[in-house]
Order: sequence, then structure tokens, then C-alpha cells
Amino acid sequence: MAAQRGRDILLKIEDAPGTFITVAGLRARTIALNARTVDATDGDSAGRWRELLAGAGVKSAAVSGQGIFRDAASDALIREAFFDQSARRWRLIVPDFGQLEGPFLVAALEYAGEHEGEASFAISLASAGEMSFEAIG
Repeated sequence: MAAQRGRDILLKIEDAPGTFITVAGLRARTIALNARTVDATDGDSAGRWRELLAGAGVKSAAVSGQGIFRDAASDALIREAFFDQSARRWRLIVPDFGQLEGPFLVAALEYAGEHEGEASFAISLASAGEMSFEAIG
């Protein structure tokens, strides 16, 4: 995979079934995919090496981003999802890698601003159900 521009990573929230709005104004974003392991090591493990049970761990995804407010529609959806603590469908697009889609809860939402600057926000999402993945490229 060749070097890519960070701004090409997109974060979208579902507005209506099957319709997603890009979260505007994001300047930095991180997507973390995790899978916990289940240790299946016992007294008969070869050479006493750890053995992991394939397919038994819990998978999760976490997303964080910071940016500025530019789009009233996506801002309203994020704010609503936070205060309702409802799992909304999100789509995460990483060019030349793939698209991850599924339900997320807004785990943290922060607002900041300086006297002579723009209002900014930070968001953290936690996966709340099964994710689908589609390769791009």
C-alpha cells in the first residue's frame, strides 16, 4: 500500500437507512481494531508454549477524531447519538484498505474553543455490535 493522505480517511454517520453523511471538519482521526485472545495453554502444550484458542476472543473497534464544526447535519446527529446513548450506524472508509461499517456508541464528546479561534470538538466511538468489512482497491 502506497502512502496516503490522512484527510482521505472518512468517517460517516447514518442519517436515514442506507444514507450516510460525512462528519465534516475532522482534522485528525484514528481507527483501532482489536481482538482479545483466549489462552488455551495447558500441561500438555508443546514445549510449554502458550496456545491461543482461534476465533474465541472478543473483537472491537474504536474510533477517535478531532476537528472543527462545519456541517450542521452531522453535528446534530452526533450530538443526538451522544445524549440518547443510542447505537447509530457508522461507516469508516480507509482508501486502498477497506470500509468498516456497523453500530457505534459515542463514548466521549468534547467541545473546546479559544477566544480568537474556532470552536473545535473531539469524539470517541466504541463499537456496539457486529461490524462488516469490505475491501477497497
